[in-house]
Parts: sequence; C-alpha cells; structure tokens
Amino acid sequence: MFAVPANTIASASVAPTVHPALISRAYAADRSRWARLLRYDPDERFATRVDYTDGQEIWLMSWLPGQETDVHDHGVAIGGFTIVSGTLTEHVLHRGTALSLTAGQSRVFGPGYAHRVRNDGPDPAISIHVYRSARAMRVIAAQPEELAG
Repeated sequence: MFAVPANTIASASVAPTVHPALISRAYAADRSRWARLLRYDPDERFATRVDYTDGQEIWLMSWLPGQETDVHDHGVAIGGFTIVSGTLTEHVLHRGTALSLTAGQSRVFGPGYAHRVRNDGPDPAISIHVYRSARAMRVIAAQPEELAG
C-alpha cells in the first residue's frame, strides 16, 4: 500500500468521463487530433492548445533533450498529462523525488501541486496536458536540494 497525496487526485465532483488523465490518454492515442500541430523549437519547449472541451484545455507539448519547465504549480486547476513518446522526468517539489515517465504513463495533479518537468533523455519527447478550471501556471522559487531525487 502507498499513500497518494490528496493534491494528485481529481475531486470526486469530476465525472470519470472528463477526468484529466483519461482525456490526456485519449488525446495521446488519437494522433489525428494533434499531429498537424506538432513542432520542435530548438530554443524553448514548444506548447500549443489543441482543444477546449467540457471546461478543459488540452495542450500539446514537445521537448527536445534538455528542455524543461521552471518549478511551478497550476494555481487552483486540476489536471493531468500523458507521455506520448520519449521520456520525461518529473521533479515533485513536496516529495523531493524525481519520476522517470515513459510513453503511455500519465500523472495527475491538483491545486498547489508544485513540480518541474524536464527531458533528460537523448531523444525528443511529446506529451499531452489537460487543465481543468482556472489554469494559471505560477513559477515557484525552489532550492536545488528540494528537487534532488
């Protein structure tokens, strides 16, 4: 048995058919919804909104090796993301851990969930992200030791 932090679980008021992790997995599996939008930017991580449905924003992101986000949370939003291809490392601030995520794996988050995502691998990566409610990425100043893992 393991403990799941409360801020990584979508509220019970969210119907399973609109759960961010299920939506991100469905979009990841259906490349016809986003393949035409895919780009790689050598200077920064590429992100574009794919869709807005049922109060949720669906975003496509591409990550070249070494590209990353700042440490951030998403305000009051809940959400999830699925790795389409490649490998991404998620550094979870409150746990001080690093998780290696590969194609087909998903993560969910809730209000106040602070993390940083990075492509530490040798190959490009693609991910699909879903945000429900007021999405607002807030950059958080973190000490390097908080991200060790």
